[in-house]
Amino acid sequence: RKYPAPHEIISFIDMLLQKTLRPSPRILSQVTKQKSSRVFTSVRAQAVMAPTDVKQTYNEAAKKLKEVSVLGGISGLLGWDEMVMLPPGAVECRGQQKEALAGVMFDKRTDAELGRLLAEVKAAIDAGQSGLSPYECATIRDAHKDFVRTTAIPKDLAQAMAKLEIEAYVAWVQAREQSDFSKFAPYLQQWVDLNKQKAKHIDPKSDPYDVLLDDYEKGMTSKRLDEIFAQVRQGLMPLIQAIKAKGAASIDDSIVKGEFDVDKQAALCKQVALDIGFSLEKGRLDVSVHPFTGGAHSTDVRMTTRFKPDNVMEGLTGAIHETGHALYEQGRNLDYDGLPVNQALSMGVHESQSLLWERMVALSPPFATYLLPRLKEAFPGKFDKATPDMLFRAANVVQDPSYIRVESDEVTYPMHVILRYEIERGLISGAIQVNDVPKIWNEKMQQYLGVTPPTEAKGCLQDVHWGAGLFGYFPTYTLGAIYACQIYAKAQQDIPGLSERIEKGQFAELKSWLNKNVHELGSLHDSGDELMKAVTGSPLNPQFFLEYLNKKYTDLYAL
Repeated sequence: RKYPAPHEIISFIDMLLQKTLRPSPRILSQVTKQKSSRVFTSVRAQAVMAPTDVKQTYNEAAKKLKEVSVLGGISGLLGWDEMVMLPPGAVECRGQQKEALAGVMFDKRTDAELGRLLAEVKAAIDAGQSGLSPYECATIRDAHKDFVRTTAIPKDLAQAMAKLEIEAYVAWVQAREQSDFSKFAPYLQQWVDLNKQKAKHIDPKSDPYDVLLDDYEKGMTSKRLDEIFAQVRQGLMPLIQAIKAKGAASIDDSIVKGEFDVDKQAALCKQVALDIGFSLEKGRLDVSVHPFTGGAHSTDVRMTTRFKPDNVMEGLTGAIHETGHALYEQGRNLDYDGLPVNQALSMGVHESQSLLWERMVALSPPFATYLLPRLKEAFPGKFDKATPDMLFRAANVVQDPSYIRVESDEVTYPMHVILRYEIERGLISGAIQVNDVPKIWNEKMQQYLGVTPPTEAKGCLQDVHWGAGLFGYFPTYTLGAIYACQIYAKAQQDIPGLSERIEKGQFAELKSWLNKNVHELGSLHDSGDELMKAVTGSPLNPQFFLEYLNKKYTDLYAL
């Protein structure tokens, strides 16, 4: 498995998070005293003054926020081009372009006048005197929060983090190649220290890990995660053990393996993406080393995927996964175009939309019925003896041993995530020391998955996230899977004959339901739990996820 160069991975992570890169040390050194904490303190002091015309002040703030959004779209387009089209000789030039743009965006995001406008409107909202709509109030809530978090970080800390991004990534690549954690450990320690400082500057009264987690999963806390993950851990470990005892390889997946022309795979994946509802009027599909969904706007969504010549399902599920992300982007509410309320609520909610299509739909028996004739047409002779049930079973094999997170399945994947969450939370709290990570990693792998990685490269060095300083990111993957199950259960209740529709390739009703109930809501709600209440009637409940997995794999493996 090959990894991209530093500039590529940072661009990829940047687009994935829908955030701009931190300004480089050179740009940060040019930040004026206007951005200092002293000025921000005075802005906060002014927030107690109610504006004479809240709506006018809101409109002024909204105009500034939309300017930042437009610049973010340009950044997204540059990032997409870098991953898909950029010639090798233009890397340095692109870096300069992104650096200059990041500086402009940083200035606009930390503009003291924007801070004043946001603070005034927020004060009116808090006093119940704004007269604004729920969507407008949510815009101010999130914009003010972003302003506070962005301006709270001092220049020297931002410089140190920008510098460490490159150094730690290079160290991680070298450590992984040599399977030697000790070469990466000093840089991981720096990330732990800097992230703790960052959290303290943003909110000194809160748990540092909760502050970091909020960057990716708005409204989530480690206490709530502990509740959710405890249920997942207790519900999945017996299932994993039962499958291992039965023999994970007892399911035959040979029909999806062999030689599959990548051009034909690309054509098939495009057909499936279009059938599901991806619009070529508002997006495009391309191939990249690392699949992602990015672009400049909800009317300009850029989706990429990749293909594996010896396994047709990897390209298909990857394309469907990215299509789920793309449908969320294309389904945004343009009545609030360019405003924070129009953005995805969180990384976990965004992931729920990709996993709903990839797992709840594409890994289901009805979808196998839809897909098999298309596979036969694309690859004559290879699927002549296949049945929908054979295809369904082949697409749902549990991996054993399961060393690598990104190569795992929907049963073992959550345990990979929980392991990482427990370690990174321990690093931030001080309960776990950096040098103990390999030992604790292997112990938890044995406890949760019944395997011990043969090397550190296949163990604690396999992910780039900690090398990029992304603490609090991992939980969103499994939160996304849990959200997806609960949302899909509600869709099944609301859409009569959904399974039969999927068998026939009729996906429009499900897409429209998701547009209305999830995509168009954007960030109206302040947490995933609140969104789940609005969509399904109850907060996030992992029992939907556990019941889905236990029923499906008990039947598949005849447990």
